[in-house]
Amino acid sequence: MPGRIAVSGQTAATWRDATITDIRQETPHATTFRFAVPGWPGHLPGQHLMLRLTAADGYVAQRHYSIASPPDDTGHIELTLDHVEGGEVSGWFHTVAAPGDTVEVRGPLSGFFAWPGDRPALLVGAGSGVVPLMSMLRHHRLRGLDVPLRLLVSTRSPEELIYAREYGAETTAVFTRGAPEGVAVGRLAAAHVAPLLAAQPPGGWEAYVCGSNGFAEHASRLLVEAGQPVDRIRIERFG
Repeated sequence: MPGRIAVSGQTAATWRDATITDIRQETPHATTFRFAVPGWPGHLPGQHLMLRLTAADGYVAQRHYSIASPPDDTGHIELTLDHVEGGEVSGWFHTVAAPGDTVEVRGPLSGFFAWPGDRPALLVGAGSGVVPLMSMLRHHRLRGLDVPLRLLVSTRSPEELIYAREYGAETTAVFTRGAPEGVAVGRLAAAHVAPLLAAQPPGGWEAYVCGSNGFAEHASRLLVEAGQPVDRIRIERFG
């Protein structure tokens, strides 16, 4: 049986200092930032947080970011951020931030998209939409859970595939613009989804979809057409 994850909701509203301890390049446009967060109350895979930057002149910028790390990484969290052109927060992280810098975080937030590891999970993401899904996949591996988990991840090309080194047999990558030799190029399609719905585990899948508005609509439609119940599809959108 999967173990329970303890999360304290009473402290989720508290702003905490988060100090960058490591920076890891994932793709040409996406970077993972690791933080030490004393007193972090813990999170469930799939949850997000609020991050706050305060400039020397007092100007404040806040953004919501999904948590990439598993809850088992006590006292630390990881965020994987795209470098958004013109983005004041992502721009600071990608061009200025260095180990030792401190920001503020508040969370964890929202339990709707959380997966505690207690039911079969079908994860579908595109681009940086894979970030909260990676928290689930890492948790699944670290805990050695025997509950089924599958991941479909859509990306433009192998170079843009975030966390490429971590995927295993549970993952199918879909390449929309350029693919490795022998792999078809194209959008996420029924052919990718149907086999997973045709061979559902006992109790069926709980589906988690994360990506842009357009991708979320497309992927959830494919799931429903393949037989996934609408009330068992959880969607998180960005952009």
